[in-house]
Amino acid sequence: MPTRPARLTATTVLVASLALAGCASAGSSSDAADPVAAPDGAYAADDDAGATADAPDQVPDTALAVADLEDLGAPPPLENLDGWLNNPDDIATLDDTRGRVTVVWFWTFGCFNCKNTLPNLQELRAAHPTDDVEIIGVHAPEFDHEADPDNIAQAVEDLGVTWPVALDTDHTTFRSWQDPGGNFWPRTFVLDQAGDIRFDHIGEGAYDRLNDTVAALVADPVA
Repeated sequence: MPTRPARLTATTVLVASLALAGCASAGSSSDAADPVAAPDGAYAADDDAGATADAPDQVPDTALAVADLEDLGAPPPLENLDGWLNNPDDIATLDDTRGRVTVVWFWTFGCFNCKNTLPNLQELRAAHPTDDVEIIGVHAPEFDHEADPDNIAQAVEDLGVTWPVALDTDHTTFRSWQDPGGNFWPRTFVLDQAGDIRFDHIGEGAYDRLNDTVAALVADPVA
């Protein structure tokens, strides 16, 4: 199994005049590797200990058109998964959600930053039928107890995660979607109907931009 990612302690790091706060550890400090600086509202894996990363620039919240959205190209596949939860449509690959706007949300259930993004995702889920919008949660665990499928299933129920959840125990998909120099939870992507990335945000926040991106793509589908 790949090296277990490290949860940041509650240390504040000053980087480029921004306070970048990590996620407080729910486990003992002996379970975690050295902390890695992360964008505000996110915590980082320890592949490149000591590295820092900035969240993608946030565009002021305005009414969006599809033409306003950056096209970041095709994403990596969902691969080496250990199964799915909440998956009545038997999604196996991103090809199965082509023709719909797809939100891909990387998380682990012990991360409070991930939990803080849930209310907006739940509102987004309620605002759009699944024929138009699908959400996929890719669960990449930090600690051993977060890799237990029974614990994940209980957390999914307790937290009100009603969309499909892919189990990425070995972090294969998690790592392949991240930038060199840092891997972060939560990280949220939006794919258009053709499967290209049109939104990428690390950490909490940017909710209006996320919601407006989804709404623009639903109103003006990409062929």
